[in-house]
Amino acid sequence: MKKKLSAFFALLLVASMVLAACGGKKEEDKTANEGEKPAQEAPAKKQVLNLLETSEIPSLDTTLATDSVSFRVMNNVFEGLYRLDQNNEPTPGMAESYEVSEDGKVYTFKLRDAKWSNGEPVTANDFVFAWRKALDPNTGAEYAYIMYDIKNAEEVNTGKVPVDQLGVKAIDEKTLQVELKNPIPYFLSLLTFPTFYPQNEKFVKEQGDKYGLEANTTIYNGPFVLSEWKHEQSFQLKKNEQYWDAQTVKLETINFNIVKDVATGVNLYETNKADRVGLSAEFVDKYKSDKNFKTKSEPVLFFIRMNQKNEVLKNVNARKAIAMGFDKEAMVATILNNGSKAANYLVPEGFVKGPNGKDFREENGDLLKFNAEEAKKYWEQAKKELGKDKITLELLNYDNDSAKKIGEFFKEQLETNLPGLTINIKQQPFKQKLDLENKMQYELSFAVWGPDYQDPMTFIDMFVTNGAHNQTGWSNAEYDKLVKDAKTTLLSDLQARWDAMVKAEKILLDEAVIAPVYQRGSAYLEREYVKGIVDHPFGPDNSYKWAYIE
Repeated sequence: MKKKLSAFFALLLVASMVLAACGGKKEEDKTANEGEKPAQEAPAKKQVLNLLETSEIPSLDTTLATDSVSFRVMNNVFEGLYRLDQNNEPTPGMAESYEVSEDGKVYTFKLRDAKWSNGEPVTANDFVFAWRKALDPNTGAEYAYIMYDIKNAEEVNTGKVPVDQLGVKAIDEKTLQVELKNPIPYFLSLLTFPTFYPQNEKFVKEQGDKYGLEANTTIYNGPFVLSEWKHEQSFQLKKNEQYWDAQTVKLETINFNIVKDVATGVNLYETNKADRVGLSAEFVDKYKSDKNFKTKSEPVLFFIRMNQKNEVLKNVNARKAIAMGFDKEAMVATILNNGSKAANYLVPEGFVKGPNGKDFREENGDLLKFNAEEAKKYWEQAKKELGKDKITLELLNYDNDSAKKIGEFFKEQLETNLPGLTINIKQQPFKQKLDLENKMQYELSFAVWGPDYQDPMTFIDMFVTNGAHNQTGWSNAEYDKLVKDAKTTLLSDLQARWDAMVKAEKILLDEAVIAPVYQRGSAYLEREYVKGIVDHPFGPDNSYKWAYIE
């Protein structure tokens, strides 16, 4: 996600999330709107929101999706046991209440009376089916690891035990029981992530390989349904009249045009065909005094992946040279100009604080800064070790407007600062680019990762040996142990767990496994009559359940 709630949410948040820690207590959950901003009565104005998306939706199969575009749509057309509310707290979705055992390991959820968009009831088996499917090794779900807190999840996913041994079962149609390996105080937050959404077994099997690939080969249980999907052009959401909380949903229609060029998007906004548009550098100065101009900082990291199956990129000096060989400050100032920050790290600034009260970035500071002179030294050493004087590498890139400019910037900077290097750029549509990365069919790749949950681990465990999102071929036993300990033996010692993650980040960047580029900032225009869009700092980016046109 984003590319991209792992099983290990911020333990430092435990004190504020002890919802699950009261053994044997039955929790009659809050209504969906308790503690949230009160929804204003929407006037008679037509409830149609017109938005832009930069890429095609790769998939609406919750067990297979890994990207921010899919997650954004899923968050609005599906619903799990819980969803994030307007304050980014878990609020009841398909679950109406739950009980937790004395030892904190067994959750029993009572489901509300809810329906799929085809009128069939949402049942406990819909969750059992979907979760087993996600963990079935034959599915090949990249996000399967996110469920590893469930009893036998890892064993099922690695083929050691059959799927029916997974610690989840339907007691009856409206009662779901989930057994965990260890008590997890943040379990309700974990359940808001798309991989934990339900699927209707009968419908999915009827659709076969077509499930999740067309509007009419998918059914929905969220606030909206995907009513129209013109691939690579547009898609449309309509209010789901079958949704259990339909009275809260004000919008009738959300239209999305897929627009990869910023200038085209701005033109659509100016001609009243779009209500919100992101701005690139050349448009920020033009619109920064506009009453509808807005900015926000996000804990989203852009970086360059380096495939160590490549002979050159297996060399640590070559990787360090590339990571230090381009001027990030100049790039964010000239190409982006939208509040983005040059990044010399993996875990974003301002994302999360540790038990000691320090932001994660205060711990390690800057680790891979631009330094043309040092980069050249590393590069000369790498060429000597490789026995090469001329080297050509291919950069896999997105095909949208800003990514094209960034790719050209990398090429110019790296070819200038690293003598003998030639960079060829391969631009691909979003879905195809993800596929090439997954198959390790690339050399350098401009990539992005947004947090799935509010903890450093959502970035750090990406790079464990053979991790689903590692996609670099890198392996380090000490790194793997630090991550494993932070997920198991250190769960009861928050500071030691924090220190382990700090050390892991340093190892990763000392070896220049990736080349950090920038932390995303966003500048955008939004019509004054658009109200109530909820932007989430982790998990899927947006919720439209509470949005309306004033």
